[in-house]
Amino acid sequence: MPMVRLQIGKVMRDFSTDQLHGIHTILYALFDADERLDRAAMRRQVQHCLAAGVHGMAALGLATEVAKLSEAERRTVMDWVAEDTAGAVPLAFTIFGASVAEQVAQVKHAESVGADWVILQPPMVGSYGAGEYIRFFGRVAEATTLPVAIQNAPAFMGRGLSAAEIADLVGQHPNIRAIKGEGPVTDIASVIAATGGRLPVFNGRAGLEMLDNFRIGCRGLILAPDCIDYAVAAYDAHRRGDTATAETTYAAMLPAVVATMQGVEHLICYGKRLYAARTGEDIQDRAPAMRPNDTGQEMVARMAASLGPLKRQ
Repeated sequence: MPMVRLQIGKVMRDFSTDQLHGIHTILYALFDADERLDRAAMRRQVQHCLAAGVHGMAALGLATEVAKLSEAERRTVMDWVAEDTAGAVPLAFTIFGASVAEQVAQVKHAESVGADWVILQPPMVGSYGAGEYIRFFGRVAEATTLPVAIQNAPAFMGRGLSAAEIADLVGQHPNIRAIKGEGPVTDIASVIAATGGRLPVFNGRAGLEMLDNFRIGCRGLILAPDCIDYAVAAYDAHRRGDTATAETTYAAMLPAVVATMQGVEHLICYGKRLYAARTGEDIQDRAPAMRPNDTGQEMVARMAASLGPLKRQ
């Protein structure tokens, strides 16, 4: 893949999507009691994830409640996360917007703060054929020199592309150099096969089927922070060939993954509270939001006691 020369503060470094691997965090949006983005809490979240040994940082995805953020707030999150990550790991921002112009403006801001790559979401307006989404993604991708990924999450977003359509998109636009999927390992395997293994493919879904994703050639996972330390440890063990440790570590986090990953709103409600229980944060919701009930709160407390405080690498 072509190398992109990036300015991080005063340090110049080369970046290629070939370097992407492992467990990347997708940050939660953390709010204060007045439902404003909480600067200090967002900084601590980045610090917790870096300390856990993540291989990449990301923000403004579904777990970041991006649809609840104004365009100005999205730029603010980019500013904060770029400042706090400070080039320690590759940095990506998901690009949300209803038009090509809105998405390009967000991409340009990501460029300005030193993002390493961007992940394009399909516009959350209407429902169109594959050709329309291919043209949309292509126009945004052509507006930047940053490596571009597309987010393909039809089960969560109600729109997406087939494996063959993704291959067509990548063939037309060489600047699209990664795929962010959200689906069963069988679906992700089809995407890897259709693209010939030529570019990194990441999955999410809070870590469901994590080790099987690695076995089929998935480059990594992009996960919210609630079990991020276990995910990093399982991946690192898998990478060094320690299958037993990888399986044991993954087994320890799997009940929490299953309990929280019952849909995006469920993850935001209970996954965010699991992260808070393991780090001492206080969670405030921005309306409208799923509110926790007693059963869910008891589940979170049980999972947090089992997992323990978020671990440092």
